[in-house]
Amino acid sequence: MGILDGKVAIVTGAGQGLGRIEALELARHGASVVVNDLGTQADGSGTNEEPAQAVVQEIEALGAKAVAAFGDVANWEDAERIVRTAVDTFGDLNIMVNNAGFSRDGMIVKMTEDMWDSVIRVHMKGHFSMIRHTMAYWREKSKAQGGEPLYGRLISTASDSFLMGNVGQPNYAAAKAGITYLTMSAARECQRFGATANVVLPRARTRMTMSGPWAGIFEKPEEGFDTFAPEHIGPLLVWIASPQAAHVSGQVLQLWGKHIRVYERPQAALDHENETAWTVDELDKVLGSFFEGKKPVEDGFALPMA
Repeated sequence: MGILDGKVAIVTGAGQGLGRIEALELARHGASVVVNDLGTQADGSGTNEEPAQAVVQEIEALGAKAVAAFGDVANWEDAERIVRTAVDTFGDLNIMVNNAGFSRDGMIVKMTEDMWDSVIRVHMKGHFSMIRHTMAYWREKSKAQGGEPLYGRLISTASDSFLMGNVGQPNYAAAKAGITYLTMSAARECQRFGATANVVLPRARTRMTMSGPWAGIFEKPEEGFDTFAPEHIGPLLVWIASPQAAHVSGQVLQLWGKHIRVYERPQAALDHENETAWTVDELDKVLGSFFEGKKPVEDGFALPMA
């Protein structure tokens, strides 16, 4: 008996890399999986149906059920069709894992409009489209069963690049920040269905991390423990999707190697109410002393880059 027996999952971007590992891990624990992938290159160019079909074959070789759903998650009709594929093929949808995406890195002063728009589209609109159609299905299902709680898990993939404000990845960092707060909003909304929504920040070796500004960090070691092997992320996905995590929602979790980390909401570093209306001089009295000795950027909102 698997911990996810009888559950139906969609994993976007599941034809390769981290998405493939997540789809296989969910299947090993009993879930039937819709494998979505456009088969694009690391920069989002091209299409290829073979990667998704190959993962379906891998899942079936495990004795589990899977079907490919070739489509663009940021296309409204495609996203709706992917959700419908799960329901039509397996009779339900319980787990929505948003993983599809690509990166087009560059410094802000050299970034083109297309580099910005394409990354924001696939990550932010792609997450929104899949979440929206999934929640619409859950809402109708909840109404049909008289408001009884249902089994629903939204899992979004972000990155600590948004916490650090990675140089050379302004589009990617912005998209991941948007995904995080989109998911926090979804967590509040889908709670009435009995569903949860959480964010995972995987530190893992993928096409995006191997081509980004921190590629050297993620290189596979010649020997010893492979801290950034993407396989480490699989168990976290299964746990969030499992009955054990029914009470976990609106959370941001990060895993790499043997390390697990949970982030909580930002805390105010200064919270001051003045005795009079603010003037430039009054602000300088408070803010000047607060920022005295602090380093620009390094001591700002973003976490240290590491």
